[in-house]
Amino acid sequence: MKIALIGGSGFVGTQLIGLLTQSTDLNLTNIDKQNSTSYPAITHIGNVLDKSSLERHLVGTDVVILLAAEHRDDVTPTSLYYDVNVQGMRNTLEVMETLGIKRLIFTSSVAVYGLDKDNPDETFPIDPFNHYGKSKWQAEQVLQEWYKTHSDWNINIVRPTVIFGEGNRGNVFNLLSQIASGKFMMIGKGNNQKSMTYVGNIIAFMEFMIRNITSGYNIYNYVDKPDFTTNDLVYHTGEILKKKVPTTHIPYWVGMMGGYGFDILAFITRKKLNISSVRVKKFCAVTKYDSTKAMSSGFVPPYSLEEGLKRMLDAEFGK
Repeated sequence: MKIALIGGSGFVGTQLIGLLTQSTDLNLTNIDKQNSTSYPAITHIGNVLDKSSLERHLVGTDVVILLAAEHRDDVTPTSLYYDVNVQGMRNTLEVMETLGIKRLIFTSSVAVYGLDKDNPDETFPIDPFNHYGKSKWQAEQVLQEWYKTHSDWNINIVRPTVIFGEGNRGNVFNLLSQIASGKFMMIGKGNNQKSMTYVGNIIAFMEFMIRNITSGYNIYNYVDKPDFTTNDLVYHTGEILKKKVPTTHIPYWVGMMGGYGFDILAFITRKKLNISSVRVKKFCAVTKYDSTKAMSSGFVPPYSLEEGLKRMLDAEFGK
């Protein structure tokens, strides 16, 4: 079976290639606008905005895994979210149709539900709060319309929550790095629950979909349970690293004022900073999601959430 990853040179794609290359029955290709530092031999330079490059490198493919996305909080101009995430979806589907490829796995996001929702499952009303979530939902709408006239296709959509793991340099890494350095200060009370996904589990679920969910149009939230509160995450991190974590709490409104201050500073300096009002809001929000459907599919996560956290902390901060 030939598997083509589009956008596989990043964090999740690199981990997924590493897992899939362990299977002798899979032939892998990676198409990305940047070369892969880990898997250059199977990587071809291409772009979801360039249909000709996709068409050259997708010939003979059985399953496409679409990972390419603009996802940072501070992408400018914001039109890039829609160019890459929405038009990139259209381009991918059109090339797949030209080449007769009928299986797609698409990584969307729980960002389509918005913030502070009541444990949404896959049937929950859509209410994205930022351009990333809005563009991911628009990409899903493109898929919905496509499937109406392509019912013989197999389309699997996975909506993971925040993904962490070895090699990640996103918001979870920044938080854990602050805790490890002893410079962490809690914003708000820390009782908000945070659904999280360990990279070793989400890539295993994607392999499960390749092999077992081979028909129909399917949507799955992906979350590793149980959900930690922010206080739980800080506590477990301190215990694993054997670090005494400061117990200082900053009121939410103070944290938001600081975030707005950093927004202004970023605008003036034209630099992307690690602190912003959006990141403060996301840090303090309840981000709890239901993953009953994925966990009832027959898939068994290879790691517990605690094991995933320990593996990342040992790899990144262990001595």
